[in-house]
Amino acid sequence: MNDKASGSEREKRTLQIVLVLNAAIAIAFLLTGALGDSSALIANGLDNLSDAAVYALSLVALSHGLQWKTRAATASGVMLLIFAAGVLFDVGRRYFEGSEPIGPTMMIMSAVAAVVNYACLKLLQRIQDPDVNLRAATTFSYNDFISNGGILIAGVLVWWLGTNWPDLLVGFATALIAIKGGIEILRDARQEAKQQQG
Repeated sequence: MNDKASGSEREKRTLQIVLVLNAAIAIAFLLTGALGDSSALIANGLDNLSDAAVYALSLVALSHGLQWKTRAATASGVMLLIFAAGVLFDVGRRYFEGSEPIGPTMMIMSAVAAVVNYACLKLLQRIQDPDVNLRAATTFSYNDFISNGGILIAGVLVWWLGTNWPDLLVGFATALIAIKGGIEILRDARQEAKQQQG
């Protein structure tokens, strides 16, 4: 097996691992978010679910040409922007209708997720000369790791102050991070497409 083939196999295995981890943490986020009435947890659950879908798309793209990889990365960026819009809607709804997030649930879940996302980030950073999809995957894991820190702080404030605004603030910030990440991925995919044409 040559270096290129072994590298491709390593990329495939890495994406499979982060796909499974993200799908598992997404389910955990959504369940605890629903039980704990937390916009921040639900936002991160949807985020990880969209990440898992993107990793699945990236796995398909690995067995195809460069054009497929660029299209997969573009789809990744668009999905992140759609996810951000959904989170902003949920935050607005909870702001007007009210919510009672459970601080300790947020803290425990954010700590567990931080460990998982850190592991994903380290796995992805080991890959040398990553393509456009793997760069997008690394952006996702980095964003998730930052969001986990925000949820931890929000959980402490919710528990301490007995109010929902820290939870809503983190949900809103998660959407902004997703918008930034989506724009960066789309820009990267566009540059990649130009290089292919050039």
